[in-house]
Amino acid sequence: MNQGWIYRDRVPPAAAGQSLLDYYAQRYRHSTREEWRTRIAQGQITIAGMPGHIDQPLQAGQPLAYHRAPWQEPTVPLHFDVLYEDDDLLAIAKPSGLPVLPGGQFLENTLLHLLRQRYPHSPPTPVHRLGRGTSGVMLLARSPLARADLSRQLRQASDPQHRTTDFHKTYRALIGPSDLPDTFAVTVPIGPVPYPGLRTIFAATPAGKWAYSQGRVLQRQAHQTLLEVNIATGRPHQIRIHLAAIGYPLLGDPLYTPGGHPPKAATATGSAVPSDIGYHLHAHRLRFIHPHQQTTMQIICPPPPRLQKLNEVTVQ
Repeated sequence: MNQGWIYRDRVPPAAAGQSLLDYYAQRYRHSTREEWRTRIAQGQITIAGMPGHIDQPLQAGQPLAYHRAPWQEPTVPLHFDVLYEDDDLLAIAKPSGLPVLPGGQFLENTLLHLLRQRYPHSPPTPVHRLGRGTSGVMLLARSPLARADLSRQLRQASDPQHRTTDFHKTYRALIGPSDLPDTFAVTVPIGPVPYPGLRTIFAATPAGKWAYSQGRVLQRQAHQTLLEVNIATGRPHQIRIHLAAIGYPLLGDPLYTPGGHPPKAATATGSAVPSDIGYHLHAHRLRFIHPHQQTTMQIICPPPPRLQKLNEVTVQ
């Protein structure tokens, strides 16, 4: 069991006059209206520090707090290996199944919590994120200089007008049998779309932001295809969405189906969420400019067996 959490909020002007129950039931649809009613009745939600009432009208600017009771988090791998470390940087091998940041059912079973335990005085800051089900190399900043400079490199890599190749990410991905060409590119825009329980998730949409992925077939087999994918941009779930958008979702992906959208049943119920695991995706290589030394660095994380080529020898 974790220690529970307090989710703080402040009433926006548009919600003034709403009842406390309507506010939570309409704004946070991951829980049912009856569940919010029960929490309010049990005194778990306060207004300006005082227990709120179901029909109590809200005023703009009022502070709200939902005191979530301790809960049992899902089991995840609670370890990571260090690939590189100096005064400015930390590069780790994130295991599949470990979420990076708190959210949903995860509070302490996260990479962020593990970092705070290992580096209690100055926890490294993630420069980019990997999905819960994605394994591989992940870069973190240990100094203000590194945090600012690496964030700049990442922003420029995602800017279609001023794009640089200083920050370069290469992944291994596994899809089903395919007739994809040996090399291919995907430029489907990615952005938020409505989704039950979460309000929105990221998916393929014409209204989204520019996104660019380059793929190369590494190995074809009767039942699967092993790919190398380089992403110039870093949109949320980009590789999962892009491969699904061209008709080849990742093997085992419970959320993204051909077209780059959730399955039709999920769009009605919200039963699948982005943190669900089962797909095969690995951050294999990361290239960037060291913020202090100003030299090009490349960090490699050997892929798991399922994402290795036949007879491939991996060297760390």
